[in-house]
Amino acid sequence: MSEATRSEVLDSPPFNIGTLEALTAGIAPRSVPAQLRPRSHAASRFGDLYGASPIMQQLFRLLGKVAPSQAVVLIKGESGTGKELAATTIHKMSTLSQHPFVAVNCGAFPPNLVEAELFGHERGGFTGAVRLRKGCFERASGGTLFLDEVTEMPLDMQVKLLRVLETGRFCRVGGDTEIEVKVRVIAATNRCPDQAVKAGLLRGDLLYRLSVIPIDLPALRDRGSDIDLLAQLFLDQLNEEGKSEKAFSGESQLFLHSYQWPGNVRELKNLVQRAYLLADDTLELGVARAMSSSSPAQPPEDRVMVALGTSLAESEKNLICATLDRCGGNKTRTAEILGVSLKTLYNRLHEYGNGVSRQPARREFNS
Repeated sequence: MSEATRSEVLDSPPFNIGTLEALTAGIAPRSVPAQLRPRSHAASRFGDLYGASPIMQQLFRLLGKVAPSQAVVLIKGESGTGKELAATTIHKMSTLSQHPFVAVNCGAFPPNLVEAELFGHERGGFTGAVRLRKGCFERASGGTLFLDEVTEMPLDMQVKLLRVLETGRFCRVGGDTEIEVKVRVIAATNRCPDQAVKAGLLRGDLLYRLSVIPIDLPALRDRGSDIDLLAQLFLDQLNEEGKSEKAFSGESQLFLHSYQWPGNVRELKNLVQRAYLLADDTLELGVARAMSSSSPAQPPEDRVMVALGTSLAESEKNLICATLDRCGGNKTRTAEILGVSLKTLYNRLHEYGNGVSRQPARREFNS
């Protein structure tokens, strides 16, 4: 830039960004080392969760409203969607954050030991109880107790849990002295709670007590570009730990969106780690996925074959059912792809009745 031009720019009020861009259009930016480039992950983070998609941003707003209260929360979602991360986020953003967060998997203990795990036991309370032990409720006193997979809890224990939620009091196994605790309870399940009640796995009165604030976590396949964001986040973490600069191949980028991710975020994280360990420089997610299957993963079928002579109504039904199946049972996404209103889709499905056999009920968290 000549001295005359520089003087003209500086003396021209006001100095605007458009002028600067015009003057610097031909100047090539100096490359920045990879390790110095700003990370974009922080802008998409909310507590222990990451996501930039609209569905996750909506979830973050809900969590932000729920966290400051001490209301009981029921988190629903498929395995691997991050239910415990959502629970820890609620805890860390609450007024109880300086107090304990205790997590327990209700299906991880034999039925005869669940009560002792939750409420503790006195010395000699049962065979093998050689000393007093505090249970999860006492250890979480003043803080948050996370009951994961609550639908796996034995029905007789669900009655006792309901009483504790209503009174804040319980007795240790082998004891007769009531103990009072103040604990916020967050429960989670990978089942549809209403179906669990119908199947006799969950008491209806306990469901009402747990779902003061129900929260649905979306499946990874419904989160769009978050799949890329999370994959890169996991790879960045591995590169930082291993002091490497590995990257995804072009085929891996395609695989991210052609695969349905039944194991959700947990599966994605494990697959990225496996591909990272196998890669010299470039990660091949499809190859890594094939190692855990008897046959390589194939992209889902995106076509519907209709035989000549099939009626228009039957063809429409096949298309709607196939699209619903392709979207994992997500009716909102199905309606968007088909270009119809959600009401129209519901009307069609109601007409088909039991004919919609491929609709996976367990994926109804986000509909």
